[in-house]
Amino acid sequence: MTGRGKYETRLDPALWAYIDSVNAWYPPEISGLPVDKQRAVYARMCRAFHQGRPPGVRARDSLVAASKHGIPVRRYRLAGAAPHATVLYFHGGGFILGGLESHDDICAEICAGTGFDVLSVDYRLAPEHLHPAAFDDALAGFEWAAASSGLPLVLCGESAGGSLAAALAQAMRHHPRAAIGQVLIYPDLGGNEAVGSYVEHADAPLLSTGDAAFYRDVRSARKQSPDDPTFSPLRDTDFSGLPPTVIVTAECDPLSSDGEAYRDRILDAGGKACWHQEPRLVHSFLRARITVPAAAEAFARIIAAVAALGRGEWPY
Repeated sequence: MTGRGKYETRLDPALWAYIDSVNAWYPPEISGLPVDKQRAVYARMCRAFHQGRPPGVRARDSLVAASKHGIPVRRYRLAGAAPHATVLYFHGGGFILGGLESHDDICAEICAGTGFDVLSVDYRLAPEHLHPAAFDDALAGFEWAAASSGLPLVLCGESAGGSLAAALAQAMRHHPRAAIGQVLIYPDLGGNEAVGSYVEHADAPLLSTGDAAFYRDVRSARKQSPDDPTFSPLRDTDFSGLPPTVIVTAECDPLSSDGEAYRDRILDAGGKACWHQEPRLVHSFLRARITVPAAAEAFARIIAAVAALGRGEWPY
């Protein structure tokens, strides 16, 4: 029980069991290893946590042609369903980890829970591919989905993927097939690290403020502008015209204040947005949805929000 600080009694035992399990698979000190070794360990952890796909969900892999490379994508479809929308999903992993396999079960469960098609985009990772590589691949995935599907598009992403979804919503707001909604799950939006949750939860379990800074620096190209909204969506100067937005964060997460700030910017610009902070949860709680009741309830609310937005409804 040592080393847990103020979170020792603040977090439930079931959540601590999850945190300890993650740290056993992917210990904090692993950040000092070469990135290929980090990815191998992360992949093993993701396989250990994988819950399988719900009955009736089928997946098919494709390749989206970009200018000089192909972008792997995976489409999930629920047998017998008549989908009302396509969910464009961007995985987390700090822009250096993850892919189609790491979040396969999460995407499949979103498909099963909504009846919608889900398209997962395997964007390029840093440090081999610095910004804007991941954003460019997200954009190519969006354009491919817009051209190949006659269904409305809902953007969804968690952590790093939430940043990509928000950046995409802002860049594509005037596109003829602009997204009709977005759901951002504990997103990294480039907020002010000197205030709010960045300070209060600087040493939170599973993600610290230092970790967030590390991931930001790893994907930064030389002379990266901090005001580039495709890099830090909160640095945009115009938040008008964005789709109805639901942001879900964890209370004990340095990124939580980003969700509040993003909601306020959209509301101030006359848009529709809701920020929901899940109490007594930590970053990456989606993987805890099987063993931690609060995480399961949060995931159910996320799926309900995606379903409502895909039907053109406001869930709050």
